[in-house]
Amino acid sequence: MPIDCRQQTHWPLALVLSFTFSLELIACAARAASAADTPADSIPAPAAAADVVAPNGDAAVGESSDAADTANGDVWSRPFDENPDSLPKDVVRIDQFGVPLPQTDDWSWHWAPTGLLYHSYMAGEHEPRMAMFMFNNLDGRNLWDATLGGRAGLVQYGNGDPIRPAGYQLDFYGAANARLDADNEEDLEACDYVFGFPITFGDEHWQWKFGYAHLSSHMGDEYAIRHPGALNDRINYVRDAVVLGTSYYLIPAWRFYGETGWAFNASGGAEPWDAQFGTEIANPYPLKTWTPFLAINGRVRQELDFSGDVTIQAGWMQRGVLGQSIRLGGQYFNGKSNQFQFYTKSEQQLGIGVWYDF
Repeated sequence: MPIDCRQQTHWPLALVLSFTFSLELIACAARAASAADTPADSIPAPAAAADVVAPNGDAAVGESSDAADTANGDVWSRPFDENPDSLPKDVVRIDQFGVPLPQTDDWSWHWAPTGLLYHSYMAGEHEPRMAMFMFNNLDGRNLWDATLGGRAGLVQYGNGDPIRPAGYQLDFYGAANARLDADNEEDLEACDYVFGFPITFGDEHWQWKFGYAHLSSHMGDEYAIRHPGALNDRINYVRDAVVLGTSYYLIPAWRFYGETGWAFNASGGAEPWDAQFGTEIANPYPLKTWTPFLAINGRVRQELDFSGDVTIQAGWMQRGVLGQSIRLGGQYFNGKSNQFQFYTKSEQQLGIGVWYDF
């Protein structure tokens, strides 16, 4: 039978065991960080380095003038240096499309900036992402939770660096979180919709967000048809809230976060206050190999007397150069339903999923 988080005593033990497992993940992430942070002077220079000149036609430092004459000022390269601020002014950093990147200490306005200052919580149940989670709710039912959504920056005042952004940025996000009944022709049971406009600010170590967040829940028509009289019990769960959150990277591979929201418009059983918090251990660098991850998220809500739910994820992931990630793994959920149309019902979920996070 589903277990209420307020009455269950063994789920905190699962958190403790998960944190012990995380030690190995930290060691793996540290090895990845060490490889990514290898000093540039330990990397042998390519054989063609003598043919490299600066964009202005001058020979690069340490290069021969014959190389400059041979290249005619048309070939250039960035020297091996892991600190962009120390590069000479005639060396230009470019992105994957060949567009010059601004200096990291030069803040300015950027419309539709590339990259995000504040990334989605890996184990957050209502985060905007692309995902499919297939699970058994431990009472004999097989269900799918599918998420279709995304997050993007609208305008930024900052350094414009897509890899290590710093500054202030206005984002927009939106997602639909649908539940399908895999045992009944994948009928739609319910769907939660989220969208918002957070203002995010910070750097690669510490980030903050403040803004507007909407959540509403809707019963699926096929569920209503299959359960006569269900529409009489349907609720119009709605939250329009102001949210304040913070995220801190203790080390590049270990993140802690927390946020709270106050709804100025709440109906359908929703109360004003809620909060969520958690931690993530994951490789922060774009490597060619799959690396392990662990993510834990807890959430409490006023309408549940400040009880709620806990989500634990573990598996393997690949990270992109802009911080986006694709993850494959397992998930355990325990608490009140993460489909808020059924928010008073307790659920346990165990299954596998694929998640693409922005």
